[in-house]
Amino acid sequence: MTTKPVLVFLHGVGDGDPTDKWKLQLSQSLTELSYPALENIEIIIPKFAHALKGVDEVEKVPPRTHKRPSRADAPHIRREFERRMSAIEFKLGKQDRGTGILGVEQGIYAAVEHSPKMVQASNYLSNDALRAQVLRRVLSKIPPSGKLVLVGHSLGSVIAADLLLRLPENIEVTGFITIGSPLGHSSFNVDKVWDSLREPPAHLSWWVNFWNPADLVTSGRGLSSQFPWMTDYKVTSKARHPIKAHSAVEYLSSPAVTEAIGYALYGSQSKELVIRSSAIEIKPSETETLAILALRYAHLINARLEGDLKTRYHGALRQVQATLIDGIVGWNSDNGRATASSISRLALDLSDPTAELPVPLPGIHVSIDEAIDPLSALVSENVIRPFEITIPIEIKQKALEDLSAELGLTSLFGADIFAAAKRAHETLAGQKLVNWKRWSAVGLGAVALVAATGGLVIAAAPGLAGAALLTSALASFGPGGMVGGLITAGSLAGVGGGGLAFGLASSSTSAADLESVIERMLAKEILREIRNLPSDPAIWQILAETEIQVRREYERLDEFSDANAPGLNEIRTKLTSIERALEYLRKNGHEPKLELEGQEGLAEQQ
Repeated sequence: MTTKPVLVFLHGVGDGDPTDKWKLQLSQSLTELSYPALENIEIIIPKFAHALKGVDEVEKVPPRTHKRPSRADAPHIRREFERRMSAIEFKLGKQDRGTGILGVEQGIYAAVEHSPKMVQASNYLSNDALRAQVLRRVLSKIPPSGKLVLVGHSLGSVIAADLLLRLPENIEVTGFITIGSPLGHSSFNVDKVWDSLREPPAHLSWWVNFWNPADLVTSGRGLSSQFPWMTDYKVTSKARHPIKAHSAVEYLSSPAVTEAIGYALYGSQSKELVIRSSAIEIKPSETETLAILALRYAHLINARLEGDLKTRYHGALRQVQATLIDGIVGWNSDNGRATASSISRLALDLSDPTAELPVPLPGIHVSIDEAIDPLSALVSENVIRPFEITIPIEIKQKALEDLSAELGLTSLFGADIFAAAKRAHETLAGQKLVNWKRWSAVGLGAVALVAATGGLVIAAAPGLAGAALLTSALASFGPGGMVGGLITAGSLAGVGGGGLAFGLASSSTSAADLESVIERMLAKEILREIRNLPSDPAIWQILAETEIQVRREYERLDEFSDANAPGLNEIRTKLTSIERALEYLRKNGHEPKLELEGQEGLAEQQ
């Protein structure tokens, strides 16, 4: 049976909360979130209010017992720490470090120096003998080994940070929670704790800080500006008076603070069963189907990796899948939509380190026409974004061949997709040296295009559920997210030519963005050529209209601009990409002949 951690609470200035009102509030808040109360938790509450007022006996500051890990161990330790921090962020939501309140910073400096109410804090910060007395009093209460959950309020958070590297060597801090902390002020940088904690200690699982905008002690901001590896969260309360807003009881009435402490004490309350039990047997939306396909591709890549590369990729995939599925389920819930079981079965609670990573099942068989857009998108998209891990091209190709075979298209179709993407990249590169690391990751440009043009693809593209769903998916998962990139990749060629041409030609769209989109379009046409399929006339139309728009922009600016103006050079680069794509299509018979045939018929009638 796993032993529960010991809860250690370090109070702030004042009388040290002799009746422990904070404990009553925390116990109540835990039960409200369906966690057990504190009856079965060992709690250590060192009282040091008297020790902050004067020195009883001169002592030395306890030495630091935890050293920085070796250069060989540091990368692994940091990676594991980031995994745990991602888990707590998944549990608590997006962090908010705050921007600070103008003028309050100077007020804090003045208060530490002159205010009678801050004399205890001033003593701790300026008197090493008193500081040693406080630290030794706290350490005398700490067990020699085991797990601790460390909660520090106000000055107690400063003492906790000061104590962190002085704990017994066999202590593991399974959670560090600071509330109402002034540790972000340079006045409280005791013994250069900012420098000593530049990196997370090996014995610390995670650290989160909570600040209240009404709490002037925090100056309206968190601590991650000084400790970038931890996370800050803003909490609000009914109390608007600064003193009450700063109280530990007020912070511990916040569900977010309670959730963090409950998670540290009791572990994860998995959302996985709740998500799955609410799922029903319905067909997933087109967007959801694309997401499942991307995850399946990522898992096929992961299956072919080895060693450290596999470890890192699996960790990134775990976070991407958990966040993606949680986002889809949340979006469906907010919009009154049911979640398909094929989506819900992929859920995992990222905050539970023991939760297995579900593998998407192989997809149903599809036709080649149905597969061209989504599989072409996978080739040019980073399916574990925002993580960036370079995967050997041959592994990505083999994974796509596996995926193509599962879809009933044979592995050769996957190889053809890569061949088409590679030829498109070579065509647009011209005489330049081909960057093979970049050619299979051109999706960023198309996504940037969507962001730059304010939602250029907000049109019901073929194969998608419509404008509303597309818009919401991009908004929910972000233009830089995996889903946003894949939707963009799969739909750009289906958007009306005039609108897309205008967006591509716009000065807000860089030459790199334009080349990225064109490369996708050209790759699809080359794939059709390889597979002896009819050309898509929409691609020629978009490219031709884009060329007209870009040339118009060039003529407008060329009249008065410097000959080597950066703007003109950018337009010339755009024109080069368009011309190379059109030239390839023209030479290989992809130029539409409808207009020419009509003219020949008219000549015969005359």
